[in-house]
Amino acid sequence: MSLEFWLVIIGSYLLGSIPFGYLLVKWLHGIDIRQHGTGKIGASNVMRVASKKLSVMVTLLDIGKGFLAVYVARLVGLDAAGQIIAGLFAIAGHNWPVFLGFKGSGRGVFTSLGVITAVSPWLGLIILVMPYTLAPIKQVALGVFFALVSTPIFSWFLHQPLGIDDRLPTTIGFVGLMSIGLLTRVIVPRTELSRDVPALELFFNRLLFDRDIRDRKAWTERKSRKQQPD
Repeated sequence: MSLEFWLVIIGSYLLGSIPFGYLLVKWLHGIDIRQHGTGKIGASNVMRVASKKLSVMVTLLDIGKGFLAVYVARLVGLDAAGQIIAGLFAIAGHNWPVFLGFKGSGRGVFTSLGVITAVSPWLGLIILVMPYTLAPIKQVALGVFFALVSTPIFSWFLHQPLGIDDRLPTTIGFVGLMSIGLLTRVIVPRTELSRDVPALELFFNRLLFDRDIRDRKAWTERKSRKQQPD
């Protein structure tokens, strides 16, 4: 593999590792967001701990990380596989950032959206809208699951925009993207609420709903309690 490939891969991981949520909350509010709310540094926790405006900024920056990784890979002449790999490393950087000791910062949903959009704007739009179709029944997390699972399928048909015209590596790359997104849901430690939940039920709760228990209200109230200062 070429020197350009390795430079792009390393650069993509470092770009993804930039913890915008942590930095902006620290600079503007003087607090460590990891000690508040859910302990994550993604946009959703920024909204809980800081403000909606700052959350929007973090969202755009996180999307930009994924988009830029693929775009730069394309600029230096990497093929479809190289571009997708660069995007995957940006997502990995976001989820396990070197600048924060490789401690997970979230699910990488918006960075993944940036990667998808760089490959196909139409697919990016579909993946953006899909989770929010379930918002009226308060099941956005389930919508994210459907979006992740459907991404490889849709990519087979919507692979060509923006110059990535190699269908097979693009689809395989999105299988990797889906796997990372789902893996981050299921590998976290148990919580007190799930101590007595059977392992298989816990697995599906996390996989489908991104929480340890079926009771959404109890799970949300637990998060709210965590947000209260000591």
